[in-house]
Amino acid sequence: MNKKAILALLLAMLLPFTGYWIVKYVSKDAVHMPPHYFYDSIGVQSKRGKQVDDTIWHKVANMQFTNQLGNKVSLDDLHGKILVIDFFFTSCPSICPGLARNMRRMQKSFEKNDSIVQFLTISIDPERDSIPRLRSFADKFEANHDSWWFLTGNKQEIYNLALKEMKATTADPGIDTGFIHSENFYLLDSNRVIRGWYNGFDTIKLAQLARDIPTLMLERDKKSPSIFREFIPILPIIFIAIGLVIFGTAWLGKKRKLKPNY
Repeated sequence: MNKKAILALLLAMLLPFTGYWIVKYVSKDAVHMPPHYFYDSIGVQSKRGKQVDDTIWHKVANMQFTNQLGNKVSLDDLHGKILVIDFFFTSCPSICPGLARNMRRMQKSFEKNDSIVQFLTISIDPERDSIPRLRSFADKFEANHDSWWFLTGNKQEIYNLALKEMKATTADPGIDTGFIHSENFYLLDSNRVIRGWYNGFDTIKLAQLARDIPTLMLERDKKSPSIFREFIPILPIIFIAIGLVIFGTAWLGKKRKLKPNY
């Protein structure tokens, strides 16, 4: 094999390999997924014959509510949707109206894609927040009753949801556990795993929330990964093999052309 043939072989092997690493480097930070928060345990999962650690993230438990239309609803009814949640009470004279206005803006920005996200505003004063009061408050802020629910239910269960399931004291350490009054919007993915909390009066945080909602829709379930993802670790080998085949085919073709005819 002469020098030109060796050089061609090296190029056939090097170019696909280099291309793979360029694509991998350029694309690795293309999408920044919101982080996961609050794990329940570390499990063990088998992957290609190897045992690897697998974090079991905390999934917010299901809960039954009644919405502003008087319908019985639950978190399980929203399976597959991204959830944006805040807590309020209808007689609130301070932050609740402002949060509602900003939630309304958030809802309007997704009105053409309302099938991917559900907005939930949960009363922390269910004894006074009757269905008519919830409906009146929702209408005041022109809520879409399908994609934005104002919810009431059992007070103890609501506080358990906020404090134990949503970890409200971690998001807002200064919160009064006896009367949950927070400025935060909470983001849950389609598996009801907490992916962030955002101050409802901070325009930068709200812009981040608006970006994070559709970003979560790009995220695949680890239990059902794309088939192409399985080939990523062996792509260099595949590319090198393709390069060798191309080179071998060209080299054999050249040999045939040089073979004398008798």
